[in-house]
Amino acid sequence: MKYTGNVIKYGDNVDTDVIIPARYLNTSEHSELAAHCMEDLDKTFVSRVKPGDIIAAGQNFGCGSSREHAPIAIKASGISLVIAKSFARIFYRNAINIGLAIVECPEAAEALSEGDTVEADLDNGIIRDLTTGKEFSVEPFPEFVQKIIENGGLVQSISNGVIK
Repeated sequence: MKYTGNVIKYGDNVDTDVIIPARYLNTSEHSELAAHCMEDLDKTFVSRVKPGDIIAAGQNFGCGSSREHAPIAIKASGISLVIAKSFARIFYRNAINIGLAIVECPEAAEALSEGDTVEADLDNGIIRDLTTGKEFSVEPFPEFVQKIIENGGLVQSISNGVIK
């Protein structure tokens, strides 16, 4: 599980209502959710996010309503990984369930800056800021979680017989 991308940085308590505003919850179309991702927090997000980019955020990322639409919108927008100081527990589980890689690393989340290029090797628990040269350690995901993310989520993993 290796990811390389540029950082888009947010602060603490980014809730699911700003990740995907409630007015767009009448669709489950991933591309439509992506088109409105972060729009109430960052009007420039959709126009500047590139496939593979990485969100770095503060504490309690994904707090608020327990909707899978939020991690779906993030993943569908092209974000490959979210690094935060901490996650709301239901968001954390929803992200794994839909195959969005997320990792708690307070040191990295604090040190990373907007626009930095980051390389994350989650198999070995290493996050490198290629812009500054700083390196951070994280706990690697258990193998079964890695399989869920690699297969695009829990439902796909079960459907493909990866998890029984």
